[in-house]
Amino acid sequence: MAGHNLWTVTSFEFMRTVKKKTFWIGTLGVPVIIGIVMALLVLTQTEATRTADSQKHATVDFAFTDSSGLITDDLAASYGGTRTEDPVQALQDVREGRSQAYFAIPGDPAREEIEIHGKDLGVFESGTYGAVAGQMVSDAATAKIGSPELAALAGGGTTFTSTLYADGDETGGIYAVVPPLVFLAFFYAVMMFMGNQILNSTVEEKENRVTEMIRTTLAPKTLISGKILALMLTGLVQIGVIGIPAAGLFLTGGGGGGGGGAASEILARMDPQPGTMVTGAVLLAGSLLLFTATLMAIGAVVPTAKDANGLFSAITIVLFVPLYAFSLFVSDPDAVLVQVFLYFPFSAPVAAMLLNGLGFLTGTQAAVVAAELFIAGGIMMALAVKLFSHGNIRYHSRIPLKELMRSR
Repeated sequence: MAGHNLWTVTSFEFMRTVKKKTFWIGTLGVPVIIGIVMALLVLTQTEATRTADSQKHATVDFAFTDSSGLITDDLAASYGGTRTEDPVQALQDVREGRSQAYFAIPGDPAREEIEIHGKDLGVFESGTYGAVAGQMVSDAATAKIGSPELAALAGGGTTFTSTLYADGDETGGIYAVVPPLVFLAFFYAVMMFMGNQILNSTVEEKENRVTEMIRTTLAPKTLISGKILALMLTGLVQIGVIGIPAAGLFLTGGGGGGGGGAASEILARMDPQPGTMVTGAVLLAGSLLLFTATLMAIGAVVPTAKDANGLFSAITIVLFVPLYAFSLFVSDPDAVLVQVFLYFPFSAPVAAMLLNGLGFLTGTQAAVVAAELFIAGGIMMALAVKLFSHGNIRYHSRIPLKELMRSR
């Protein structure tokens, strides 16, 4: 009978959620908005690059003085420049509109700023002055060195490949770090997409005044377990709807002519280590159990969805706090603050999965944190059932702590 009731609750909650228009609007809206934003960024970046390239080779009517001795008259003329020996008059001509611009090249352009005075052409077009001055000095330096290749090297234009080894075996480097961090990204995605939904799952019946009828046929444990299973299923639906098309676009190169070659090359270089991947999966399971149970418990206490939404903001802050210390995780994983994040239950998921991905999480630490997450998750689950038992018919107030302690 209990198994039948569990399946009934799970299927009802799942179907009730996926039939809502708001579920699909939220599920499909996020990737659509992200896609639009990314498309705009690509178009903007392309246009900005094109504009910057055109500005570098634009012709401007300008006068210039050169204290460095790098700029030849012929080079300046190719950009529209004329040498002047009277900087004061050149500046006055610009101010009174008789000249378009005046460049003052300092004695050491690498360390001193080039002074540019010009007619205001607008926010974007006025950038032409700086682009022309910079390109002219760069061409002069290249001509002075006598070799474009040497000039590129002097400017830091070098590329390299690196191969790293540990205990005699080649390691994956950054390509071994990325795969286990997928578990952290998955955890954030679940919390952001479903956290508020989990929190409100036990509040909805209170607001609809139906908990009395539900309690006559269902045990609190069955109801809570069924809701969790239903939420897991809806989460899988959301991940599938978003993840499968995204993976398809990545693998096919976004439908472009590249045929996914770049994506295939990146995937081929990924080096997932079995140990870190298993650890990441275990930590993810424990993290989801703890936060799901915690959100359920909070939802069982508060009387309205408005109160629940306010508490969800606090949960979100807790999830992101460890990321503010990311540089410390990388530079000093044994720091006291990192260890506090690692062993405090509600910051442990992010801290542990982050250290696991970076390769700093030891086997002992992984075992301790995983056990802590599952134990804390079990405690929070039992607490959620207890809180729901005592708070499911409190429509206007939270459960007083004294009342909860007397009911033990």
